[in-house]
This record gives sequence, structure tokens and C-alpha cells, in this order.
Amino acid sequence: MLNTSAHQTVPRTILVVEDEPDLATAIAQRITAKGWTARVASDGASAVRAASQLKPDLIIMDIMLPVMDGIEATKRIVAERPVPVLMLTARDAESDKVMGLGAGADDYMTKPFSPRELIARCEALLRRVERATIIAKNLENEKVLDFGSLVIDPRQRLVTLKGEQVHLTPTEFDLLATLARKPQSVFKREKLLEEVWDWPDASGTRTVDSHVKALRHKLGSDMIRTAHGVGYAFEPPQDDARNER
Repeated sequence: MLNTSAHQTVPRTILVVEDEPDLATAIAQRITAKGWTARVASDGASAVRAASQLKPDLIIMDIMLPVMDGIEATKRIVAERPVPVLMLTARDAESDKVMGLGAGADDYMTKPFSPRELIARCEALLRRVERATIIAKNLENEKVLDFGSLVIDPRQRLVTLKGEQVHLTPTEFDLLATLARKPQSVFKREKLLEEVWDWPDASGTRTVDSHVKALRHKLGSDMIRTAHGVGYAFEPPQDDARNER
């Protein structure tokens, strides 16, 4: 394991999980240049151990890894402790992205990528964590969104479907809650990027599409309607009446 570090007024520790030494070093150098602390693991098993020991603020995780792949490593890491994960994939296959998001990743990038964009994505994820913490403190009086078979509790950040708890990543929960607060209202992809991902531009609309697919996989294909060419809308279960409590 390679370690690099830097100091900043607000310390941030980023765990980079990448088995290509040159790429791992390049990413770590970018991170330290930003003023964050970088730690590098070269395989999935080492990443799980490092995440448990270091408690990083964010993880950059390659999918294709020796010993244990990035999908399995991400599942184990987020099961122990919620942490934002940015997945790296060498293939632009939708199935890889959906698998990564389903495992607990919050975002993904396809190789080759711009180092500047990588840091921008990391910044956005870290801002979202900070914002979610602030929002959670202000949600003491927010009502539970009860759609009968689907119940969304913003205060506890819990989702149950037909009485069973559904494990959602932080990003998936924020996306679902944003849509569900205004049922049947169409949100443009750009608006979702702004509200959920805290991205000021529209460069990641495919990220929205991939997260919607991951949500549909967990909740069913009928919960989120596609407004072709525009965006998405939440459709409450047809046999349930909406009730807030």
C-alpha cells in the first residue's frame, strides 16, 4: 500500500483503490495537490481493510481489481459504514455502471477520464455529504412520505417497500426523496443534477439515468416514469393513496 498525505484546514482522507500503479500515483498526486490526504490500495481485499481502519471521507474505487473486485469490495465497505464511493470503470457498459451503483457506489467515471473532472466529482460528493448532514438536522419536523406499500422516512433516511427495508445508497435516497416530494411532477435531468448531486452544469446527465435504473432495479420499474427528452417523475404505487404523517 502506498501512502501520500497533505494538510488542509478541513482534513479530508481519500482512499484510492486502483491496481495500475501509474494511474494510482497520478490520482493520489492530484488529491494531495488539492490539499487532501490520499491513501492507495491495490486490490479489493486491501481496500476493505483500509476503509475499516482509516474511515475515509470518500473512496475512489476501480471495478476491475485482483483478489476481490470493486463491486464486492464496495458492498462490504458500505455495509460496515456509509461512505461516498466514486466508481471507476474501463468499459462504458451500462450493466457495469448499474452493478456499481447497486453495490453502493454514488457516482462513476469511465476510463480514460479528465483528472480535473475527477477532482470536481470528488468535491461534489463531499459537498453532498456536508449538505445532507445539515439537512438532516433540519428535518425533525418533516413528515414521513407514506405511499402505502412504499414508505420514505426523510428523518431516518429509511425506505420500506411492502414492509421490507430497502437498502439505498445516499445518492439513491436523495434522488428518490427529491422526486417523491412532488409526485407525478417531471424533474429535468439538469434540475436533478443541481439538487441531488450539487453539480452546477449538465455534464453528468447520464449519471442521473444510471441512478434511475438502479432505483428501478430495487423498487420496481413503475415507480419512476421517464418523460422522454426531459427527465423523470415519481409515480406512487397505483393501488395506494398518498398519505403524509
